[in-house]
Amino acid sequence: MNEEAAMCLEMAEDQMKHAISHLEKELHKIRAGKANPAMLDGIGIEAYGARIPLNQVANINTPDPRTLTIQPWDKSNLKAIEKEIINSNLGLNPQNDGIIIRLNIPMLTEERRNEFVKMSKSEAEDAKVGIRNARKQAMHEAQQLEKDGLSEDERKQLEAKTQELTDKYIKIVDQHLSEKEKEIKTI
Repeated sequence: MNEEAAMCLEMAEDQMKHAISHLEKELHKIRAGKANPAMLDGIGIEAYGARIPLNQVANINTPDPRTLTIQPWDKSNLKAIEKEIINSNLGLNPQNDGIIIRLNIPMLTEERRNEFVKMSKSEAEDAKVGIRNARKQAMHEAQQLEKDGLSEDERKQLEAKTQELTDKYIKIVDQHLSEKEKEIKTI
């Protein structure tokens, strides 16, 4: 395989890896009834004249499987943190004692579990679309390379390797989804 074809394949794989890493981040945000500091990854506060991620202004711990504690390094940020958690649509009710914020993670109802499974499936489908778009782009580039002098056999080889990559990454998405479903449905 020539250099341009190898580069095309490498670019497609990079895009597919990016889709997988994005999926992993999004699945981490979907709670499964257990306390996980990653649930708060999307939260930031206005402090010191800028928007700062929560994990850069406070310690986030899980003292037990159903509780998250947030201890800001600067106590003046307590109210801002509490406000952002309430506004974040996580469905959590912060308890502020003036030193630390506690978040009790409620048990999930069957209905809520099904909603989270549905959200997980949606994120997985988005990742699959990203992977298929990378394949489509690589296939298009293979056609262009053939017009620019790549032999038909090399184009077919490039397309076959692109399809192998696609199948591999789709399988990874399905694996992540089944693991997340199992985690959500485990009581």
